[in-house]
This record gives sequence, C-alpha cells and structure tokens, in this order.
Amino acid sequence: MDGEYDPLILTEREQKHIYGENAKGGNKGVLLRQIILGGQDGLVNVLGLVLGVASATKDSQIIIVAGIAATFAESLSMAAVAYTSSRAEEDHYHAELAREKREVKEVPEIERKEVELIYYKKGFRGKALSDVVKHITSDEKIWVDVMMNEELGFGDVKDINPRREGLVVGISSFAGSLIPLVPFVLIGDVQLAMLMAAGISLLTLFAAGAIKAKITIGNWFKSGLEMLMIGGLAGIAGYAVGALLGVKN
Repeated sequence: MDGEYDPLILTEREQKHIYGENAKGGNKGVLLRQIILGGQDGLVNVLGLVLGVASATKDSQIIIVAGIAATFAESLSMAAVAYTSSRAEEDHYHAELAREKREVKEVPEIERKEVELIYYKKGFRGKALSDVVKHITSDEKIWVDVMMNEELGFGDVKDINPRREGLVVGISSFAGSLIPLVPFVLIGDVQLAMLMAAGISLLTLFAAGAIKAKITIGNWFKSGLEMLMIGGLAGIAGYAVGALLGVKN
C-alpha cells in the first residue's frame, strides 16, 4: 500500500547508527573478552611461577628459562583451549539448529505453542499474540531463528570464530606472560627484579581492569582493584610455595 510505514526502510543516518552500533558493540565485546582472558591468564600464571622460582633459587638464569618455558607453554595451551572450546560451542549451535529445524517439521503444533508461550511471557495477549505467532510460524527460517534465540538463548553463529579466538587469546597470553619476566632479563639483582615484576604486573592488571570498566560498565577503580587482587593472590601463592621449597645453598 502506497504511503504505508515500512520499518525496514532506513535513512542513511539510521543505517549507520543501527547497523554500525550493533557490529561495533558485538565485535568490541568479543575482542575485549578474548584479550582479557588471554592476557590476564598469562600474566597471573607466569607472575606466580617466576616469583616462586625466584624465591626458591635466586638464580636469574634458572628464573628466565623457567619463565620463557612457561610463557610458551601457557600461550599455546590457552590458544588450544580457546580454539577447542569455541569449536565445541560452534558444533553445539549447529546440532541444536538441526534439532529445531527437525522439530518444526515433525511436531509443528508443539513448536507453535512454544512460540506462543515465549511471547505470552513478553506481555502479548489476544489478537496481538495471535498475530505475532502467526507471522513467525508462517516463515520457517524466522520460526527457527526465534526458537534458537528466544528459547535456547543462542546468539548468531557468525560471532563464533574458533581460529580468531585461538589466535587472539594465544597472542594476548604470550604478551601478558612477558610482563613479569622482563625485569629478570633487564635487572641482575633478583630481589629487585622480583619487586619490579610484582609492581609492574599488578599495575598492569589494575589498568586492564579499569580500562575494561571504562569500555563496558562498572566502577573503574573497583574493576581494577579486583583484577589486581587476583594477580596479587597468584604472586603471593607462588612466592610462598617457592620459599617453602627453596633450594638451600
């Protein structure tokens, strides 16, 4: 009908805002999660290890070798875990998608009732409820998409990228692992290097937590302090174990 409102007809400004905001928001959130996951894990684990080894032996060469070995092992492990877990999520999505498609064909009356219940809980009643259910179930693709999103809580499979997940997490873990190791490479005094490693690592964790809160939501100081405490506990644990099992010269 001429002059009828069509919500899919957007101005250039509306298209940039809606589609640009959705793409940037989703990609930024996924990337931030991957970087924090890898970077924090690498930094915290290697910090605990180098402080433990340093308190046990006081030999900078042994500390550096142990730290480098841990850096590569941690990075490869994190990359592998990120890849396999993301791949499992992708496989699970496709398995559920196949099941929903099959159920829409085999038991459409039950699936239609599920759509009705979903929108009833959203506040639809009477003709509005009947119309929305009729519209959704008249198109199999829309119907399956609604079941995947509303019933099962799945996002878009396009957001799942196992290779990218493994790469970003692995690189972030490698970079994070180097932070507590650098002071031992640059400073000959092991005691001073330990203090520098702990200080730089904790400041980095605090900064990462604060930046995360600024980009997403929450109190920047509280978020930074939370990440700092996680790293601090790992460092204390590593140092305590090393001191307890230290090599006697």
